[in-house]
Amino acid sequence: MNQKTTTGFPPAWAPAAAAALLALAGCASQPDNYYTLASPVAEAAPPAAGAAPIYIELAPVAVPERLARPQMVVGRASGGVQVDVLEQHRWAASFENELRDALSSGIAERLGAIDVTKAGRPGAQPVWRIAVQVRQFDAVDGGRVEAGFSWTLRRADEARILSCQLNVGEPVARGIDALAQGAQRVTAAAAAAIARSVSAAQANAAATACAL
Repeated sequence: MNQKTTTGFPPAWAPAAAAALLALAGCASQPDNYYTLASPVAEAAPPAAGAAPIYIELAPVAVPERLARPQMVVGRASGGVQVDVLEQHRWAASFENELRDALSSGIAERLGAIDVTKAGRPGAQPVWRIAVQVRQFDAVDGGRVEAGFSWTLRRADEARILSCQLNVGEPVARGIDALAQGAQRVTAAAAAAIARSVSAAQANAAATACAL
């Protein structure tokens, strides 16, 4: 009869297995962090009695392909061509969707407008159609968030199209929370500029150039 002999020592593969389990446990202990680009806005003054409400419709926001993801994309303080895609620091939705929601709510709140993008507009009410393109949105931890926005405005019952641009930057402290807050401030600045351009175009039906 064959008998198995035990030596009292763990098998040779046991240390490697234990190390792998510890590594997995370490990964599991680091939860994902989620951030939003939306920020509170003071309510706009109610429209004057008898004034027609403003309706807006914001198209999907066009962003560079490298940013079209939920993970935060961060440049390095040393500069160069490399960026870091932060798997555990993410926007609450894919960046372009998070940006669109933040811009839409920010513009509507500043104008006291009604966003009909998802609900549809009542009857034949004219709608301001807004199409936004992000030319640049670069974030560096402990450095700056720099962004460039372009957008067009067109009222549904008019032929004129107004084209606008904004370049905006915000210094940020070290840390991902500070970086996300800087991105939030940049987004708020873009929403405010777009809202001003709609107000200016609404007030001057002859305008063909963007006014911020």
